[in-house]
Amino acid sequence: MENSLIKKVETFKAGHVALSRKYSEERLGCLLIEARILFSTIVDLPILPALSSQIQEEVIIKSIFGTAAIEGNPLSEEKVSELLSRPGKLDHIKKAEMEIFNLREAYNILGKISPQPRPISIGEDEIKTIHRIITNNVESEKNIPGGYRNHLVQVGDAEHGGVYTPPKIQKDIETLMKALVSWLNGPDILALDPAIRAALAHFHLGQIHPFGDGNGRTARLVEAYLMQAGGIKYVPPLLSNYYYRNMDEYYRVFSQSIRNKENDRTDFLEFVLNGLIEGLKEIKNKITYFIRRLTLKDYYGFIRDKKEITQRQYDFLLLLLDTGKPFKPAEVPRTTPYTILYRKISDRTLKRDLKKLTEKNFIRLDEKNGTFYLDFHLLG
Repeated sequence: MENSLIKKVETFKAGHVALSRKYSEERLGCLLIEARILFSTIVDLPILPALSSQIQEEVIIKSIFGTAAIEGNPLSEEKVSELLSRPGKLDHIKKAEMEIFNLREAYNILGKISPQPRPISIGEDEIKTIHRIITNNVESEKNIPGGYRNHLVQVGDAEHGGVYTPPKIQKDIETLMKALVSWLNGPDILALDPAIRAALAHFHLGQIHPFGDGNGRTARLVEAYLMQAGGIKYVPPLLSNYYYRNMDEYYRVFSQSIRNKENDRTDFLEFVLNGLIEGLKEIKNKITYFIRRLTLKDYYGFIRDKKEITQRQYDFLLLLLDTGKPFKPAEVPRTTPYTILYRKISDRTLKRDLKKLTEKNFIRLDEKNGTFYLDFHLLG
């Protein structure tokens, strides 16, 4: 059984390198079930094309920022968002900006991948193409876009489980990459859950570290590529942001899995699945929040038509739906956008409106700080 889980590849200089699908089913089983249930829930939720595009855009910005920041790109998420809003590239751009534009091109290609009825194969050419795109025109002394390295590199540091030295000569890297794509496309790995297969591709690309630069970005994009083709929507690119927000743990579980004497990859896979679940929950909450807004808007109209609230109270509820922010009564007459309704209205009338909306449970009062907030769970 052990031999079927682990494939040891003999190299010229690096000795035997293990490609392993060994993990604890006890630790990962519940996580896989939770991820599948969440994904099924998201698939069943109705979503308008405009919201789908909005979510996709937000995901890409967070993903590009996260995957670049892990590798030391200094640009803030706001700056990344501003750069990505441009239709083309800037003239005479710096290295950090070129990395962002390259990632945009790579993620645009990723966005065109649709779910496949069967697991797709991935070859060296696809991996090299991803690497070529993300490192094109980016200054790096020993990196060749789309080309394997032939020099020593080191991964990690003492604070995150120690330094790991991947295979250092091109001949060994070529041997390992051929073995890796053959292994990933073999029946045992194709039969795995798409998230597990993608995470294993991510891990082993990090283990081999085939390029002079951009290995992490390439591995994370390959992971997203395999997950998305496996039917997982929105979340695959979002994992990069999770890795960035949990960067210390990201490095630690990678190092811990590399050094595991039994070639057990549970620690890394568990980390990825937790990120996947967090991402699925985030997307589910975005969609359900939007559905609640539409439902509440319709309900407010129903109550207004029954003349249970005034037109001004109805308009105020719609503004609260748009902002989604808590407020204090004294702020309303002078705060945009509420000022358009209450600038010339007396405090007494405002208090009466708030009392009416509170009695009907449209809004609630937080007595600790004296703020009102919209009840998004009014209808359950």
